[in-house]
Amino acid sequence: MSAKKETLGKTVGIVVAVCLVCSIVVSTAAVGLRSQQNANALLDKQTNILQAAGMLDAGATPNQIREKYNTFVEQRFVDLESGQYVERDADYDMYRAARDPEQSIKPQPDSAGIQRRANVASVYLIKDDAGEVSRIILPVHGSGLWNLMYAFLAVDSDGNTVRELVYYDHKETPGLGGEVQNPQWQALWDGKKLYDDGEVAIQVTKNASASNPYTVDALSGATLTSNGVQATLEYWLGQEGFGPYLQKQPWKS
Repeated sequence: MSAKKETLGKTVGIVVAVCLVCSIVVSTAAVGLRSQQNANALLDKQTNILQAAGMLDAGATPNQIREKYNTFVEQRFVDLESGQYVERDADYDMYRAARDPEQSIKPQPDSAGIQRRANVASVYLIKDDAGEVSRIILPVHGSGLWNLMYAFLAVDSDGNTVRELVYYDHKETPGLGGEVQNPQWQALWDGKKLYDDGEVAIQVTKNASASNPYTVDALSGATLTSNGVQATLEYWLGQEGFGPYLQKQPWKS
């Protein structure tokens, strides 16, 4: 009996020791890789912003992407209620802030299905060679068919003309809602107008006329995703979103 207990004790001891060693190895690996993961996430973000800015060169290396981003992109922070710039630390994250009730609000109504939005949002000013603002990149997100979809909306310095709508994170169905990343559909947005007499006028609709400056053709077979894009833009271009900022145009000050 004692031999069986001794064997059981040794087995349990070995299992505990193996689990302990594995947990140490996994923890050490996670800590060691965290800085690389953060660097990769930052590079991905910079890549998507440069794409929205129309400045992403085919085959650009990570170092070239970082250099161009640092040269031509300026991150600013906007109080969404006032539409004016405010100061925040460089590592401020509007999506993390949205989870803090003291730094966010519940949309009224929540047409985009985002649950909460931060009081302060990031924007990215694209400068030309002369240092003048040529585009403003707005981070927007809203519900699609399956989950939230995240994009960068690039607007001319007039605050009204679209240049790019770049979706970079979503869980939509490939070949259907996933076509939000299709370059042919993305190209439909160039030159479209956001507002008409101060009201959000852009529409994602079936059989849109290419000559209509306020309409973009909906995704074929992906009505709910298209509706999600529409709801996202209506919210983020409205008074609870970037509407006050685009109306006041502080980048011209």
